[in-house]
Amino acid sequence: MRKRAVSVFAAALGLLSVSMPLFAHHGTAVFDARKTLTMKGVVTEWDWFNPHCLLQFDVKNEGGQAVHWIAETQNPANMIDKGWRKTSFKPGDEITVTLAPSKNGQPFGQIKQVVLPNGMTLEATGTNTGDSTSSPGSSKSENYPKQ
Repeated sequence: MRKRAVSVFAAALGLLSVSMPLFAHHGTAVFDARKTLTMKGVVTEWDWFNPHCLLQFDVKNEGGQAVHWIAETQNPANMIDKGWRKTSFKPGDEITVTLAPSKNGQPFGQIKQVVLPNGMTLEATGTNTGDSTSSPGSSKSENYPKQ
């Protein structure tokens, strides 16, 4: 009986030690939520997959050199409810991105909002309101074509 209890305890401990990094992955501690950066850039890649969608884009610095940024959103299922689609971006699109930057100063952040070339705004947090000309009572289907 004692051997079985020890085996069960060891298995539970092993399972917990393996699963803890999974919980840590979904934290936002790497982002500086007190800061917000807004920048214009050109889309290089849009990755629509779990656990986070990634928007990659280039921004020119003061010296005119391109700085490659990677910014994440939530998973696709959550982003669909906010009006985002797999086809929301394509390489070459000129966008304006507002994000919470990483604390370590690397060109990485958590997206708060993106303004598309046509002026439509995609919110990454809360409920998407569509573009600024939409009326308060308008539905998502009017602002975002179904994909």
